[in-house]
Amino acid sequence: MDSTNEIGRLLEVPLFAGLAADELGDIKKFAQIRKMGAGEYYFLQGDPANSVFVVREGRVKLTQITMDGQQILLRVIGPWTLFAIVGLTSGRNYPVSAQASETGSAFIWSGDVLMGYMNNHPRLAMNAVHLMAGYVQEFQDRLREIATERVERRLARTLSRLASQTGIKTDEGVLINLQLTRQDLAEMIGTTLYTVSRILSQWETAGLVVSGRERVVIRDPHGLVRIAEDL
Repeated sequence: MDSTNEIGRLLEVPLFAGLAADELGDIKKFAQIRKMGAGEYYFLQGDPANSVFVVREGRVKLTQITMDGQQILLRVIGPWTLFAIVGLTSGRNYPVSAQASETGSAFIWSGDVLMGYMNNHPRLAMNAVHLMAGYVQEFQDRLREIATERVERRLARTLSRLASQTGIKTDEGVLINLQLTRQDLAEMIGTTLYTVSRILSQWETAGLVVSGRERVVIRDPHGLVRIAEDL
């Protein structure tokens, strides 16, 4: 992809929304491109948060280790998605680890560089504030779901969300375009592998989904929404 097309895609990233192409072109000049192999880490939980990333190619898993040593998969993100916005704050550590789930690359900006641009581009600063507020709300909602909602409902919501983010229409239904294991799903919704496997097997029998080792196809999206909304 040439530089002009990359700037066009970066303008779709919420942090850069509303900037002029030439303004973003100047910001892009300060970005590094880091290529990663599958399984490699952009950073680990606890590392100093000094950079902000945008996925350029491939997909990235954001995971967190809890106080009792359990790993939780928080999110899987794809190209032209921002992550590690905490890098815009000073004296912080990354609260998650970011691992390439497949070969790919990301743009990396120094948090100090982006903060310097915010002094002259108030829109960039406002975008950052809105993004941070949105992430706080999202994780509050996730905690509430884990604490109060049935596992079936949490799993249905997670699959529906992933389908809206990465879904591809196929003859079977909507394919979630991620290498996603049942263990990944269990970590995302705070339950066990056994429970996820049992629910997916029930849903397969009912014709809602088709699942494989690292593959989920939603055959009846409306049926899944009914479960997610507890209708």
